[in-house]
Amino acid sequence: MKIRQSEPFEYGYNSITEMNGKHSNMLMDFGILKMKNGDVESSSEDLERAYLLIHGEVTLEWENNKVTAKREDCFSEDPYCLHVPAKVEVKITAHKDNTEFAVQKTDNEKTFASKLYTPEECRSEQFGAGTLNETATRTVRTIFDHGNSPDANLVIGEVINHPGKYSSYPPHHHPQPEIYHYRFYPEQGYGLSTVGDDAFVVKNRDTIAIPGGLVHPQTAAPGYAMYYVWMIRHLENKPFDERIFADEHKWLLDKDAKIWPAK
Repeated sequence: MKIRQSEPFEYGYNSITEMNGKHSNMLMDFGILKMKNGDVESSSEDLERAYLLIHGEVTLEWENNKVTAKREDCFSEDPYCLHVPAKVEVKITAHKDNTEFAVQKTDNEKTFASKLYTPEECRSEQFGAGTLNETATRTVRTIFDHGNSPDANLVIGEVINHPGKYSSYPPHHHPQPEIYHYRFYPEQGYGLSTVGDDAFVVKNRDTIAIPGGLVHPQTAAPGYAMYYVWMIRHLENKPFDERIFADEHKWLLDKDAKIWPAK
């Protein structure tokens, strides 16, 4: 399911998916929080929450902590992301116009330590390097998952899809639902998102809601870098911890796979 956002987001919270409303099969609330200089947003919802700074400058306050975070460019700079359990109060003060957060929320009765993940802590990896004539080389940033936040019901990270190349490839699936939210550089760029047997043209600020069990390879048009936030909701007694590759495409995992044209 593609969710088109052709115009810039409005200031404030822009809801995109809702557990008890639109696109409820994603099992999580997701939206973009857009702020201008001097805006203040506070939340103490009874939900687990992740606030990922896409770009801008803010002061974050929670549980006697106060930290200023700045991110000019989501393509070349690793992220800040504040992750808190239910009922923890978070205060955000913006110091720059057009500051934007990806906000991910879901229900979770477990308590865990709140944490601000900094750029220095982000696990940034090159997936696909050295294979398939470099046609699926991309940068994958994992902020938190079941490995470093075992009591969370959420997973969040980022992908930089290099121009003209594929990501989420070879095609894989998992039973947990996933959301992709896109940005492009330059902004007039576009890409292609495949979900199962359906293909969608994606543009700047679009979102794709991916039901569990469907493969979801992506590609960016040549000349355009494609960034997306990827967000997963664990299922009860089945946390996301594995990408299941489609049987017919597993041969592509072999680093010595012969593809045409040979280099």
